[in-house]
Amino acid sequence: MSSNPFDSAQGRRERGQLFIVSAPSGTGKTTLVERLVQIVPNLRMSRSYTSRATRAGETDGVDYNFVSRERFESMVRNGEFLEWADVFGNYYGTGAGDTDALLGRGEDVVLVIDVQGARQVRSRGIETVGIFILPPSADVLERRLRGRSKDTEEQIRRRLQVACSEVPEFAHYEYVVVNDELDAAVERLRAIIVAERARVRAMRPRAQEIIETFNESANPCVEAERLS
Repeated sequence: MSSNPFDSAQGRRERGQLFIVSAPSGTGKTTLVERLVQIVPNLRMSRSYTSRATRAGETDGVDYNFVSRERFESMVRNGEFLEWADVFGNYYGTGAGDTDALLGRGEDVVLVIDVQGARQVRSRGIETVGIFILPPSADVLERRLRGRSKDTEEQIRRRLQVACSEVPEFAHYEYVVVNDELDAAVERLRAIIVAERARVRAMRPRAQEIIETFNESANPCVEAERLS
C-alpha cells in the first residue's frame, strides 16, 4: 500500500478541495490569492518551501518556509514534496504532508505554483481545480515587471521569455481569469470557489445526509407513501 497520503480514500468525507492557481511571473497571482483567502471562509493558501534568501519584509513561516539548498534537496530525496521546481536558480516546493493535513481538516487549499508544478500535481492523479491567471496583454505584463523595480534588465527579459512559453498552458486548466483590475479579478476567483463548492462531488456527503432524513420513519415521504 502506498505511503503517499494523497493515495488514501479514507476520510474523504471531510476532506477539503485542492485548487491550483498558476500564472507567469509578474501577473499578480500571489496578491490575488492573498486577497481571496481574506474574504472566502475555510480557504487556505499553501505556504511553500524555498531555498532563496528572505527579502525585506518577509518572515520565515509566514511568507515562505525558508530552508537551505541542502535541506531542500534532502526533502526532495525523501519524497516530502507534492511538487517542486527550480525557478530562476532557486528551489520552490509544496510540502505533501502540510497540504494533506490541511485538506484532512476539511479546509480548501490553494496552491500558488507555476505550470511545471501544476503538471507534477496532476501527474500524481490528485483531484484538483486549476485556475490560470492571464495578464491583459504582454505589454501590460512587461510594465508590471519593470514597475516592481527589483529585477535587473536581464532578469526581466528572462521572465518575459518564460512567460511566452507558459501562457499557452492555460488550456490545461479548468478556469481562466484575466487580472485586468485587482478587485474584479478577486471577485472572479471568489465566484469560482463558490461554484466549485456547490458541485455534486463536493456536496455529495452533505446531500446524502439530507437524503437519509427522507428515509426515516417519521417523515413526510413515508407518511405520503402509506396514505397513497
